[in-house]
Formats: sequence, structure tokens, C-alpha cells
Amino acid sequence: MMADELEERDLQKFLRDVDEIANLVQGLNSTDPAVQEKAISDTEKRLHIQEVRDDGECKTKLNRTVINSQDVATRDMETVRRDSFMAALEKDAKERAKRRKKNERLANALKEKGNDAFSNGDYATAIQLYTEGLEKQKDMQVLYTNRAQAHMKLQEYKKVINDCEWALKCNEKCIKAYFHMGKAHLALKDYSESRNSYQKILEIDPQKESLFKDCMNEVDLQERKEKEEEKALEEFQSGKYTAVSVKELLQKLNRPDQNILYYAGGIRVLTESIKDCTEQTLFRTNNGFSIISDNKVIRRGLSVAKENTAEAELSISLLILWQAVCAGNEENQRLLLTHPDVNVQLPMLLSSDVPEIQKQSLALLSLYSQTENGRSLLVRHQNLTKWLQMLIAFISVMDDRASCAMNLLSNLIKEEKFKIQCRIKLSTSVLPLFAQLLKTVKQVNQPALTQCIGIMGDLCADVVIRLQMAENQECWQACLKLVDECSSTGNSAGYQECLFTVLGLMMNLSLESNLVIQEHAVDVSRRCLSLLGSKDGRIVTRAIGLLSHILPASSMAVEEAVTGGVVKRVLRFLKAGGPTTSCYAIKTLAVCTQSNNQAREEVVKSDKSIFFNCGSSMEWQSLTRL
Repeated sequence: MMADELEERDLQKFLRDVDEIANLVQGLNSTDPAVQEKAISDTEKRLHIQEVRDDGECKTKLNRTVINSQDVATRDMETVRRDSFMAALEKDAKERAKRRKKNERLANALKEKGNDAFSNGDYATAIQLYTEGLEKQKDMQVLYTNRAQAHMKLQEYKKVINDCEWALKCNEKCIKAYFHMGKAHLALKDYSESRNSYQKILEIDPQKESLFKDCMNEVDLQERKEKEEEKALEEFQSGKYTAVSVKELLQKLNRPDQNILYYAGGIRVLTESIKDCTEQTLFRTNNGFSIISDNKVIRRGLSVAKENTAEAELSISLLILWQAVCAGNEENQRLLLTHPDVNVQLPMLLSSDVPEIQKQSLALLSLYSQTENGRSLLVRHQNLTKWLQMLIAFISVMDDRASCAMNLLSNLIKEEKFKIQCRIKLSTSVLPLFAQLLKTVKQVNQPALTQCIGIMGDLCADVVIRLQMAENQECWQACLKLVDECSSTGNSAGYQECLFTVLGLMMNLSLESNLVIQEHAVDVSRRCLSLLGSKDGRIVTRAIGLLSHILPASSMAVEEAVTGGVVKRVLRFLKAGGPTTSCYAIKTLAVCTQSNNQAREEVVKSDKSIFFNCGSSMEWQSLTRL
């Protein structure tokens, strides 16, 4: 404690000296003679005090005050004194700068050595090296925050806070200091101070809102966890039946080398005892996750589960238990996903040959996907590069696994990190499967396929994904085939919804410009023209919208569309359609009239009144100038 006080006193003295010298220099440069005279006097006093300190003994003080009635002599003397002082001050400043630069180099070298020790897990050595660096340069902020981080690793939380306070004395806007301070207060269960520290981060830099949000969520979770455990302990001590049962059943399941049916039955009974948060918490505090997941018999059973076997019964029982203990409990969700074996087990169970295992796996994952925190856990702790392909494959099944998979996927695409992972296998694995499903619309789960097409359309908001899809020949061909299939089935509601969705996907893809789109432009525009007669206004709107996107890619497509009567038909929709349809119609007409004489003539001959209420877009202005 005494060392800390001395260290703080030294730093404060150093900072005061810097401020004092700066004030003296400012006074000497002043145009006010009185201010200059005072600065000279103060400087002489300071230099005299320094000389006494340097010699280690008191010298006889010389009174240099001279009374002279001659102004010229006085001014000359003042000039000499000022010049002498400035020379001395400059020399002193250079020496100080030289020493500081040397100490800064030494401190940086010690910092790098400390960083190496930290990286190797030698936190005690790192602390020692950072401390030596601070002896060279007391106001080096990064050494305080680095030392705080090392203390954090050793769970020396009060020392963390102390170092962060020192860092803030060097720089009151040091975000790292507030971050580590917040972590230390959280570890000490001082939730209010932890929140205050994180709030400072947001005040300093509003761009750190995402970091702030994550930190505050962590505080909320930790505080909630503590309250849950206190309540669970009280209910257990009061003898609540289900609370006591959880502990007893876990003790029985902890017996090694029992047969699979013993564990499957025990897990089923345990699941029935999980009624609310109390039992969920007791499952966690009594090492339930480790007892079950570390059991060799259970692990082996999960890896070889087949239909109508004890291993399948065990797998299903375990998945249902995981749902029971994780529902609405973020800490349990975190513990499950951070268990080393679960990273392998979940994808394996999801791709099982046993339908019920697949169903329960989807139910567990859906439970996670319903909350932002749950999705974040999945993205952080699971390798999701193959999940888009795995989930899309469920479209081929006719039961509720397909819709459950699509709902799960709809939730996952809300996470940007999931979209980034989707890019990796998109061209090689996902798009071939997706194209095959589009071509077999009559053999797959149509509602799920429609939902899947919409999801792929939403994924196109990611530029990288959209580029890959727009350049994929098979994807365009499959979309065209699906349009034909849906158009030929009449007015079936399921097919009409599927048609509406695939037109939206094609609109998104046609935002790009490439050779593949040029190659398919004529075929796409033909389908759009044929759909202008649809009784479903939504389909007509998207058909015109797709035309407005696709026609600029091909002059041949424009020529064929104009010959096919696109101008007259679009003009009718311009007159009777809603604002979205009218907007697409104007863009379509603008593309046609820009390069085709026949289109221009047809527009000139048309009723100009239909343009009066079309707004002031550039396309409309170009049409009115024809």
C-alpha cells in the first residue's frame, strides 16, 4: 500500500512539473512586461531550488536584486537574464527529452518482453516486466492496462482495478482501462460498478455500442445466474421434492459402466424432474452437463445410434433432456455449447439417419435460435459452414422437420457472422443442392421450399453471396424451370406462392451485371411477359420489376420484348397499377425507349395523361421528353 502511495505521489509530482514549466515558457513569451518579469523571477527560483537539490547541500543564497535608475541598463540586463534563462531552459529541456526518449525505448522493450510472457501464459513474469517498464516511464498507459490484464488472468481483481485507475490518470478516456475494470468488478460481483465502467466506454466512443451491449449482457447474465443459484439452494435446503430428486438422479447417472438402457431410463426420469428454473439451476450446479457428457457409454451410444436401437433411445432421451434444462436458461445454454464434445455431437445428431433424432436436434437448435444470445452462442461455438446445406436438405422430407429446419434457418440468417460462414460452401455444396430442389418442386415439401427460396433471397443482401448466386448457371436454369412448373399448374395457392417467391429471388440476383445474366436475359424476359396476364397482382408486380432489372442486360431481350407487346401492356399497368407497379413500369419503359424506335413510337402515340401522376423520377422525365 505504501509503495502505491509513493508511486502515485511521484507521478503527480512529475505531471505538476510539466505543467509548471509549460506555464513558465508561456509567461516568458508574453508581451506583458509584468508577466515576463514574474516568469523570470519564478524561473530563477526554480533553477536555484534545482541546483540545491542536485548538489545535495544548501548554498549561500545571493540576492541578485539591483536597483538601477537607468532604464537602458535595466532592459539590457533583463535581456541578458532572459536569454540566459532560455538557453538554460532549452538545455534542460533537451536533456529531459533525451532521458525520456531513452526511458521510453527501455519501457517499450520491457513491454514487448512482457507481452511475450503473457502470450506464453507466464502471467507472473509478465507482471514483473510491465512493472520494470513503469519504473522507466511512469506515465505509460499501455503498461498499466497490460499489467491489469495479467492480474486478471491470476484472478487478482483488486490489483486489476488499481492498475486501471492509474491508466485513467494517464488518459481519462482509456477504453481498455474501463473494459478491464468492468471485468474485474464483475468478477468481484460488484454489478453496479461493472455497469458504470462499461457505461463510460459508450460515453467515450458511441461506436462501441456493440461491445457495450455484449458487456452489459454478460453482467445481466452473471447477476441473474447468482440469484438463480441462491434461490435453487434455498429450495433444495427446504426439501422441495423435484429439487432433491435432481441431485439424487445425477448421483445415480454418475455411476460408470452401466448399460445404455440404464442411462436412457435415468435421463428420462431426470427430464421429468426438470420443472422450472430451480431444477435447471441445480442440474448445472451439481455438474449435470459433465456427468452426462463425459460418460463414455453415453458418448459411444450417441455416435452409433440407429433406428429402433437402445442407442437411438438414449440419443432421443438426451436431446429432450438438453431442451428441458436449456429452455429459457442462458447460462445452461452456454455451458452446453462450450462443452468440447458438443461441437461434434450436434452436427452428427442433426444428420442422423433416425428421423426422431433429427426432429429433437432441430427442436434443441431452434430453442437457441429464438434469442439473440442463443444465436450468438451458436455462431461463436459451432462451425456452421455446412449448416446451410444440412438444413436445406430437409426440404425433401414431408413432415414438420422441413418447416422446423426452415424456421431455424430464418433465425440464423439474422446473424451477420452466419452469413459470412455461408459463403464458404455456397458454390460447391449449397447451390447444386438448391438447384436440384427447385427442379423437383412436385417431389418436395412445397411450403418449406417456398420458405427456403425466400431465405436465399434474403441472403442476397450479402454482396458476396449474391455475386456467387448470380454467376451460377445452374441456379438461373433451375429458377426458370420452377417458373415454368408453377405457371403450368393453374392457380394452385401453393404453386402461386412459390412462383411469387422465386420471382423475388430472381429480382435480387438481377441486381448484378454479368455474362450469365446476359445469357439468360431473353429467357427471363419471355417468362415475365407471359406472367403479365396473371390474376395475382403480386406476381404481375414482380414480373414487371424483374423486367426492369433484366432488360438492360440484353438489347436482344429488349427487341423481343417490344415485339411481344411489352410497351402497350406495361402502359396499361402504369395507368391502373399501384405505386410499386408504376415505378417498375416506368423503369421498364425507359429501358425500352432508350434503345428501340418502335418502343418510342408507341409511347409517343399513347395517352400522355397516364404519366401525370408518375412522380419526378429520371425515367419519367426521359419519357416525357420523347
